[in-house]
Amino acid sequence: MIIHWGLQAAPVVNRGLDDNLGQRWRDSIDAKIARRLHNRFTFTALLGPFFVRRHDVKRIANIQYGDAGVHHLLDIYRHKSLPTNRPVLIHFHGGAMVSGSKNRQALPLLYRLASQGWVCVSANYRLSPAATFPDQLIDAKKVIAWIREYGKQYGANPDSIFVAGSSSGAQLAALAALTSNDPKLQPGFENVDTSVSAAINLYGDYDWLDTNGTWTDSGRDRTGFLASIMKSSPAEDREAWEQASPLTRIRKDAPPFFVIHGDRDTSLPVQDAHHFAQKLRSISQSPVVYAELPGAEHNLDLFHSIRNEAVMDGIDAFAAWVCTNNKHNSDRS
Repeated sequence: MIIHWGLQAAPVVNRGLDDNLGQRWRDSIDAKIARRLHNRFTFTALLGPFFVRRHDVKRIANIQYGDAGVHHLLDIYRHKSLPTNRPVLIHFHGGAMVSGSKNRQALPLLYRLASQGWVCVSANYRLSPAATFPDQLIDAKKVIAWIREYGKQYGANPDSIFVAGSSSGAQLAALAALTSNDPKLQPGFENVDTSVSAAINLYGDYDWLDTNGTWTDSGRDRTGFLASIMKSSPAEDREAWEQASPLTRIRKDAPPFFVIHGDRDTSLPVQDAHHFAQKLRSISQSPVVYAELPGAEHNLDLFHSIRNEAVMDGIDAFAAWVCTNNKHNSDRS
């Protein structure tokens, strides 16, 4: 069954891209990247948790981007040939904003893109209960600001920044993309451009107020847990809870989004991801690609697998299209 469900991922990813990037979109990206979309199985998928690292990629670990100690450290992955003016992918880890670290999730994706010349960044951020939201989002924006100021030293093109995340990290990536240049979320760096080229969301969390009734209908209540992050209840400070939910931060000028979620995710319901993608499409002027992966659970990006290879092929193609076509890049030039 694992192989069966894994083989269903590539057609779903392809359909999501084809339905939302326009006719002949593949003609605008590198032919090698486009061809990989037709793969339903590669031997790399058999590597599983092994051989995540690549010999042609160097990891520069524990670079300080702020003053919060270990919580303000980031790692950079770049090709050993040291290319310059390369697009950037910033990844934020999951862990419900109370746990996790920068070197555990999406490593196959980070190493793959870095092997292709990207500058990839994986960052820690402050965690609750010591941190109170929006501390985590402010940190995500600090990473973007850091890349804008120092990224060229590592071969980055500061005008081509993608944000990505897994689980709660996807929530932060979405919020960062939807709140660019908001001075209230950029204390001490209010004038820094924190806009991004696109957002890539892997099994994210989008609706802390449960406006769609997904959590209520399932008989699950997580308000108490989320209150430990917010330090308030929805009744006490509804506006703050809205500020923490990507669903309520959607804007017309949002950058392109790629939303990926498993239809059997028992940690974060797929209904919320679907609802977010639908609402985003109805408001945003940019493409919104949505891929609902059959048989997929949470944490689908940890290791090489048939499914994860298809997801990475899709992310690779989506990012290539954005780099070639996205107006958000040209607007900053």
